[in-house]
Amino acid sequence: MDAEHNRTTSTSESTSLGSLLTTLTREMSSLVRQETQLAKAEMSEKTHQAMSGVGAIAIAGAVLFSGFLVLLAAAVFLLNEVLPPDTTPWLSAIIVGLVVAIIGYVMLKSGLKKLQTQNLMPNRTMASLQSDRDLARHHETHAKEELK
Repeated sequence: MDAEHNRTTSTSESTSLGSLLTTLTREMSSLVRQETQLAKAEMSEKTHQAMSGVGAIAIAGAVLFSGFLVLLAAAVFLLNEVLPPDTTPWLSAIIVGLVVAIIGYVMLKSGLKKLQTQNLMPNRTMASLQSDRDLARHHETHAKEELK
């Protein structure tokens, strides 16, 4: 009778262990799917952020190019203007061009800042994956203790 009781206990332990492993596998699969969906959503958000930065860089490039054109046009026009003899004709063109170029530079730096690597990392997904890994390790340890 003791042998039959041991067999029944052993069978019920293996059944509960099998059930536990099945549940763990199913929940881990579900968790991986959810994490994948979260990663997709976060990467979509980061892509939008990157595109905003690219747009700012494109606008800044246009402004810088405009500054260059203003410098050239002003240099040409000022050479044709009649100025007092004690002033240099191209000085005002340089001042206007530099102001436009500085504005473009500030806009460019702002766009580049939006594209920094740390801003594009899927931080929420990484934290969630770390938490999931810790939870899986805890369950693994708990399952091993149950088997002892």
